[in-house]
Amino acid sequence: MLAGIRIVEFEGLGPAPFAAMMLADLGAEVICVHRPDTSDVTGAVSLLDRGKKSITLDLKSDADRTVALALIQTADALIEGLRPGVMERLGLGPEICQTTNPALVYGRMTGWGQDGPRAQTAGHDLNYLATSGALWYASEPGQPPFTPPTMLGDIGGGALYLVAGILTGLLAVRGGAKGAVVDAAMVDGSAHMMTLLMAIRQSGQMVTDRGQSLLDGPHWSRCYACADGGYLSVQCLEPQFYAAFLKLLGLGDNPALADQHDPAQWPRQTAQLAGIFVAEPVAHWAALFDGSDACVAPVLSPDGAAHDPHMQARGIWQAPDGVLQPSAAPRFDGLRRDVARPPLRGAQSDEIRADLIARGLLKEA
Repeated sequence: MLAGIRIVEFEGLGPAPFAAMMLADLGAEVICVHRPDTSDVTGAVSLLDRGKKSITLDLKSDADRTVALALIQTADALIEGLRPGVMERLGLGPEICQTTNPALVYGRMTGWGQDGPRAQTAGHDLNYLATSGALWYASEPGQPPFTPPTMLGDIGGGALYLVAGILTGLLAVRGGAKGAVVDAAMVDGSAHMMTLLMAIRQSGQMVTDRGQSLLDGPHWSRCYACADGGYLSVQCLEPQFYAAFLKLLGLGDNPALADQHDPAQWPRQTAQLAGIFVAEPVAHWAALFDGSDACVAPVLSPDGAAHDPHMQARGIWQAPDGVLQPSAAPRFDGLRRDVARPPLRGAQSDEIRADLIARGLLKEA
């Protein structure tokens, strides 16, 4: 879908390489500028580099910065995930890059953003989620919020917003606009993801106190432990799904569970269901609810998910060379791509330099 789009990525951690990987998954040509790594003579590879090309450059070297600037002239977009000001100090900031390439979409990925009191301070996705408000509901009442999977802050609040920003910029350029600078901050994106919950709050079904809101405390919106140590997810929000859930458990006429939306009853109702689910293994409950609209599903590990019939039917997990990884998403009718292998570090250095020389952007050494 993105064939013909060239992205130049400067090596970073977490969300920035994920965003570049996603664009590569969608068909863009992504060239990652890796730092020379003399400690690994075999050439390190990362799943986040799958589908990319790699060139190694020392950006503290004048000669290699010249190569980087020449490469940027050929790009539709750039991705960097360094602290604000680092690219400017290297002579690779947006002002310089867009002087020679006015149509360039310059994507910047940070935790705190390019400005603001915390812009220059360190942080991780848990900190950004905490500051944005997105971490508040991540606990049982009276308990400290737990650390969500890193994909919530780094990927959900960060990488996916960078991808959206870059694609928006590319569309604007195709419509005749100049290039843009995309300031994608995890603290911005994680706050933006709260919009759905804030809409629920506006309706009066979400409150500040944990354990008292529509999706935050009910017995029908949580995970339960099972006899074998596994877990079962339950989230039958709508009344017809809740009715299907109770019917399959043989509790359709149980008055103690009849009131679905009374917060005062949720602790007792949760305890009643917990006692039921812990009596049988996950497989028992999975079989009972299979094919129903009760909105119940086992909690699977990545390895377990790879063997789930639905996941297998859609080819969601793949294991090229024995390395388990998810397929590209989203998918498009008529286009099915296997995950591409990541390159060895610097594998395309000579090829990329030769292309820049052929374009007249770089002199032969």
